[in-house]
Amino acid sequence: MANLPDFEAWAVFAKVAERGSFSAAAAELNLSKATVSKAVARLEERLGAPLLHRSSRRLSLSETGRMSLERAQRILAEGEAIEEEASEKAAEPHGLVRLAAPMSFGVLHLGDLLPDFLALYPKVSVEVHLSDQYVDLIGGGYDAALRIGALADSALRARRLFTMRAPLVGSPAYFARHGRPQHPRELENHQLIRYSHRTNPSMLTFYHPLEGECTVRVDGRILTNNGDIVLPSLLGGIAMGVQPEFFVWQHLRDGRLEEALAGWSGAPAALHIVTPPGSRRPARVRALIEFLADRFLQAPWAHGVSVKE
Repeated sequence: MANLPDFEAWAVFAKVAERGSFSAAAAELNLSKATVSKAVARLEERLGAPLLHRSSRRLSLSETGRMSLERAQRILAEGEAIEEEASEKAAEPHGLVRLAAPMSFGVLHLGDLLPDFLALYPKVSVEVHLSDQYVDLIGGGYDAALRIGALADSALRARRLFTMRAPLVGSPAYFARHGRPQHPRELENHQLIRYSHRTNPSMLTFYHPLEGECTVRVDGRILTNNGDIVLPSLLGGIAMGVQPEFFVWQHLRDGRLEEALAGWSGAPAALHIVTPPGSRRPARVRALIEFLADRFLQAPWAHGVSVKE
């Protein structure tokens, strides 16, 4: 078996790429920096091409490194999962979970859950990356990501956690000044907050269980890519906005915001948790998925049932 692949070195390379340095990878793997460096050097000698470009300030992937990284990450993930499942520690999740999530949702609803999760699993640590930008799960070295809305076709594994409504909301002050629209066609005469991440921010589609869908052109003085910045304008009566229920449910409950267009809403959205391809997930990742699924389904803005895979 002289040609047996150097699986250990590939796993080490994946960890170096994930952590961005030999030192950080060595510390996480409990190896010396020299051992980590030699493992990558073995691969490069075997391939006859560099995997990493090294400078005094940073590491970057070579073209060969970029082409090899996804498979190397699979080797690392599969190896970790096999050992966890086969060892006595499989019943006690441990290690680091790297989770990516949308900015607003993460700020509002992840922070309150983390203390309970960490108390349940004292040997697990969590690294949370919040961004409204699409995150490359595999290239970024993430164990899982929360994603809202339709999922692009990919090899990622996905589990739907819940669905949520997206009502059109405004403040009582806005409706007192401008009137309350009853049908989407009336929105041409109103101010709406628009979101630049949409293909056409000035076109909105609404859905009704009996009347179907209606697409209308809208206008407004605020155009943004993030919902947090517009909440004061919604509450202050500057404009209306189509908002996911997780973002405005407390203000609807307290009467600071009210729904318009009875029976109509924006497209309902689903929250999924996605993980890299492969049949095995480490115990720590499975634990986080089940914890989030259970807690989110207790939320007043979550609808539907999370079904185990």
